[in-house]
Amino acid sequence: MPTKTQTQREEYTAKMKLQLDELNAKMNALEAKTKEAKADAREKYEAEMAKLRHQSELAVAKLKEFKAAGDDTWEKMVDEMEKVRDAFTSSFHYFQSKF
Repeated sequence: MPTKTQTQREEYTAKMKLQLDELNAKMNALEAKTKEAKADAREKYEAEMAKLRHQSELAVAKLKEFKAAGDDTWEKMVDEMEKVRDAFTSSFHYFQSKF
């Protein structure tokens, strides 16, 4: 039977994964729209999208690191995980507002 800490960690990990998956799905939809933009605007959008993809990769990597953390260290990583997620979310909303 999992301990309370293990259950909290699993719930947090699942919640974080869901948030990242939702953001990535929205990002993919937005990327499809940028392909319809005029050529000069498209280059700018593609450059911004590359930055956004990079942040997505960082967030996914941090989530993997978080999942692999030991029971004694995962709680210390929550702040890091949330900072990476928040940075990705902010960048996405900024990009979305520009489009």
